[in-house]
Amino acid sequence: MQLKKKYKKTLLACYLSFITQAICANFLPLLFLTFHKDYGISLGNLAFLSTTFFLTQLIVDFSCAKIVDKVGYRPCIIVSEVTCGAGLAGLSVIPDVTPSPFIGIIVCVIIYAIGSGLIEVLASPIIEACPFENKDSVMSLLHSFYCWGSLAVILFSTLFFTLFGLGNWKILALIWAIIPLYNIYNFATCPMENLLDEGEGMTIAQLLRSKIFWIFIVLMVCAGSSELAMAQWASAFAESALHVSKTVGDLAGPCGFALFMGISRTLYGKFGMKVDLSVFMIFSGILCLICYLLAGLSDIPALGLIGCAICGFSVGIMWPGSISISSKTIPSGGTAMFALLAFAGDLGGSVGPAIVGNVSQMMGDNLKAGVLAGIGFPIGLVLCVLSLTRIKKS
Repeated sequence: MQLKKKYKKTLLACYLSFITQAICANFLPLLFLTFHKDYGISLGNLAFLSTTFFLTQLIVDFSCAKIVDKVGYRPCIIVSEVTCGAGLAGLSVIPDVTPSPFIGIIVCVIIYAIGSGLIEVLASPIIEACPFENKDSVMSLLHSFYCWGSLAVILFSTLFFTLFGLGNWKILALIWAIIPLYNIYNFATCPMENLLDEGEGMTIAQLLRSKIFWIFIVLMVCAGSSELAMAQWASAFAESALHVSKTVGDLAGPCGFALFMGISRTLYGKFGMKVDLSVFMIFSGILCLICYLLAGLSDIPALGLIGCAICGFSVGIMWPGSISISSKTIPSGGTAMFALLAFAGDLGGSVGPAIVGNVSQMMGDNLKAGVLAGIGFPIGLVLCVLSLTRIKKS
């Protein structure tokens, strides 16, 4: 209890950083049609904005390990909040002062994606370095704030646009920028421990030579794919395959998914000390498989929507659980390990939705067929956890 009190500001800062990440990932897509109408940006270029965001994160994930170890966690996590705040606030100004609004938006996306990528790499090891008991639970609770942040962005933005109109989106961008800019103070003043003493962490080359680490890489790819393949397509799937309205699709699809994912992570954060993490991961993978099959095979819209929503619950533990298992198995992994795990998770988050989309297109724009193609992700995750369990016992 005393430990938690001492590191209360550290927890708050990391919680807000995950909310910041959720803002960066979810706010701009809500404005795609507005940009299409007001700036004349094509739908293809709008899709490229999301690609730019995730590609920038991947580059940051892969390249920042050495920089972080050299510069230190505190300066780098402060930079993450500065760039997130600057990128979000810049959306209200930069598109209107650049020759092309699209170029201006791209610049802002790259700026806040750098911050989001740094958060991905740094927030988990900052919490891991704090001397908490039941770190699995603390890690799960930390990652739940991404879910609650996603919900807040969608619901609050929808309310704001309803009350004040879409034309005032620049004001909302400035409002969302307040959170990371305020969090600069938290990270500048909170207690922060070193994950490992200088020189003790493994290098990227050492990690890549470890056979068991490659299992963790595949595990993270499967976790990212299982989560993002359903999350990214939930709205379109609900609207086109299940024939529900756009409003119902958004609320029952992405919002339902994020709500149940947040519940899963929060529950494990509160009661995870009573559950074996590996067993819970296997159970989650099997439940995820059932949800993909339910969404892809059911002809009843209500069952399909239930499959989408419960899938959020099933994937909740996958990302933070994979990080926790990796940290326990390779305690000397250091910053390089967290950076490569974030890279693998983001890679899965890019590959998974792409597979669903491409299979759907090949099958005549049949999103149900695309969703069914995603069953390999939870199967792969379960096989990885079973392999790790067998290795530990041997």
